Amino acid sequence: MTVTIQPATQPAHLRRVFGAFPTGVTVLAALVDGAPVGLAASSFTSVSLDPPLVSVCLAHTSSTWPLLRRAGHLGVSVLGDHQELVCRQLSSRNGDRFAGTSWRATGNGGVLLDGSSAWLDCGIEQIIPAGDHDIVLLRVHDLDVDPQVAPLVFHGSQFRQLHRPALRVAA
Repeated sequence: MTVTIQPATQPAHLRRVFGAFPTGVTVLAALVDGAPVGLAASSFTSVSLDPPLVSVCLAHTSSTWPLLRRAGHLGVSVLGDHQELVCRQLSSRNGDRFAGTSWRATGNGGVLLDGSSAWLDCGIEQIIPAGDHDIVLLRVHDLDVDPQVAPLVFHGSQFRQLHRPALRVAA
């Protein structure tokens, strides 16, 4: 018996369709054995206000996720529109991902990138296997935002910036 995969469920087509939904770009990072370890993720979303929960989906093929999972506590940095190169560096598979980046560690071992649009200090609440990814629920312990820093956006497999409308002059 031969199974034919329908075009609607082929990974390349799914990626194109999923890419039609713009997302922010985050970096999840922690100190592991005293050194910063991190990865970039665009599958980040708010989940609950009470208790404060967010989620991120991480691929089973990630070599970084098993290290971060051990940390138990993660910093989540929402990248600013000026941090595309930082994102590319943190997405690379080799080299020092944090070389030349400015960051700080939280008291719980999370790592936060300086200059980000927002940040959250989180603990791993629950991990739910889902297909080829894990859905990771994170409990937010502390957070802040810099309203002066516009977020980096990922859409159509490209990094983009939000359009800032011109100021209207009252008549």
